[in-house]
Amino acid sequence: MLSERRLEVLRAIVQDYVGTQEPVGSKALTERHNLQVSPATVRNDMAALEDEGYIAQPHTSAGRIPTDKGYRLFVDRLAGVKPLSKPERRAIQNFLEDAVDLDDVVSRTVRLLAQLTRQVAVVQYPSLTRSTVRHVELLLLAPARLMLVLITDTGRVEQRMVDCPAPISESSLADLRARLNSRVVGERFSEVPRLVQDLPESFDAEDRGTVSAVLATLLETLVEETEERLMIGGTANLTRFVHDFPLTIRPVLEALEEQVVLLKLLGEAKDPGMTVRIGHENAHEGLTSTSVVSVGYGSGDEAVAKLGVVGPTRMDYPGTMGAVRAVARYVGQILAES
Repeated sequence: MLSERRLEVLRAIVQDYVGTQEPVGSKALTERHNLQVSPATVRNDMAALEDEGYIAQPHTSAGRIPTDKGYRLFVDRLAGVKPLSKPERRAIQNFLEDAVDLDDVVSRTVRLLAQLTRQVAVVQYPSLTRSTVRHVELLLLAPARLMLVLITDTGRVEQRMVDCPAPISESSLADLRARLNSRVVGERFSEVPRLVQDLPESFDAEDRGTVSAVLATLLETLVEETEERLMIGGTANLTRFVHDFPLTIRPVLEALEEQVVLLKLLGEAKDPGMTVRIGHENAHEGLTSTSVVSVGYGSGDEAVAKLGVVGPTRMDYPGTMGAVRAVARYVGQILAES
């Protein structure tokens, strides 16, 4: 276990290196921070931190920089989540409240996260597998052609055309709409197939074919939309940190193009807590020079998806964690009110 004094020295090294991009020496630490010990003691503490793998000496520089292990301890023991100011919180709320639909919410969230953190922002769409049905609308377009509109509790809207085997009247359609909604509204999508399996039998023989066609389209929609979707933005921000990536940022850019990689980085949506993966904790080889900060968001107590940012390990962790958490909270509020 490190002493409190050495933890303070590590915190000072991380803060200075993140702020200046320059390796940190003992003289600079004693001048910039109120460590209340002599430069010789700071040098001894830095030597101990280096021996234990928390800091390292790049090239022949007299200064030291944090290692992945050092950043890990900083995040776990030393970094509080930096709260956003009232104007920042108000700006987030106003920007997201103007969104017109779920796609707009996700798009605005990506732009907002990228601007706030100056990192690459990644936002996962709410998954239907973790959503509930808010409403099913059936619209008669022609005597034997319908539009099915599925609306989720997260504001997601899916539209499908249904070709019926026979014409259906407005009154029969209204009856089907009412009975279908009475069974599925407020229910998890995973429960829908079981809840509607005997619905055709409750209709007259001449309408059963149409009821079956509507249900088949509804269930196909649930299957099709279980595939996870996400949106990414702010990739150009990486160009500000080219010196933070060994040799080239190409492996990072290539990894960010792979949706499967990004979904693994964000982690399971059912785990709503804040996750920080640093450097080599990211399994993908192209991302071992990056850190990922992610958190779940949702319209209630349970997370329906995740959002986060990807950037170099030399990251303002308290500020980034605060921004990611705040944006997730406001997105959840907007989904709950939509």
